[in-house]
Amino acid sequence: MSRILLVANPKSGVRSNKNILDLTISEFEKNNIEFTLIHTEYAGHAISLVKNCNFNEYASVCAVGGDGTLNEVLNGMLTRVDQSKVPIGLVPGGTGNSFMKTLDLLEPLEAILKIIKNKPRTIDLMKVSGSDGVYYSLNLVGWGMATDISIVAEKLRVLGGQRYNIASVIEIIRNKKRPATLIIDDVETTNDFCFIIACNTKYVGKGMKMAPEAVIDDGLMDLIVVKQNSRSTLLSVFPKLFNGEHISHPACEYLKCRTFSIRSEQNDPLNIDGEIIGCAPVDVELVENGIELLV
Repeated sequence: MSRILLVANPKSGVRSNKNILDLTISEFEKNNIEFTLIHTEYAGHAISLVKNCNFNEYASVCAVGGDGTLNEVLNGMLTRVDQSKVPIGLVPGGTGNSFMKTLDLLEPLEAILKIIKNKPRTIDLMKVSGSDGVYYSLNLVGWGMATDISIVAEKLRVLGGQRYNIASVIEIIRNKKRPATLIIDDVETTNDFCFIIACNTKYVGKGMKMAPEAVIDDGLMDLIVVKQNSRSTLLSVFPKLFNGEHISHPACEYLKCRTFSIRSEQNDPLNIDGEIIGCAPVDVELVENGIELLV
């Protein structure tokens, strides 16, 4: 069966997602691609759709949306009772589009043509075991200030992509104390942390080059650890996040690992692929060759 399940998030991004969806449909029809179109209607809807659909009817799942929509499709697929999987395609229509920016596939038409060519690429993913369940990530797993920034940014959606920058400044000024124990590949450290972010992709948020050395199929996560610092130090780190120069800053520790765990005194929320999902304590492991993507 060559039919594609086309999952579109009409609320994703600030650009006209309808135009991007219309382009996708047009190109599919032009290339005689059979598809079934379903619009998501609420948060988590794509998880349910992909988890329960009949994969005997579909050769792949294509999402039209952003990192959050891609994350829902991924989690729906990896929590299926029958454990079956098909390749996933993404046409970028979100605000951040961190995953597709890493692959230099931000142009919707180029992404659509990759889906039509149907040549899957196997990549790694991260398995996140939190206090309230198991989740999967293709992009990032963040804790601490990184998560608080996402929470504030969500309240500032009217500002578009700039909301991440403004939220970052707000949280740096707050400079909340976060005592925790961090375990990296069985090596344990207890300290006050600002934030901890694990990345499978180079970019997070709106153009932040958080993990400049990340490779999506190298069998490793890139871990960025910033311990508690003064506001002036954090403000000096922030501009460097956009070009990747922060990894050479004395306040930043950058390393690669296969597993890490966070044990915090509070059940701090997690940022998984730009969405606030789950909370600490958390165990994260790299799943090598975990999924096929049409990219």
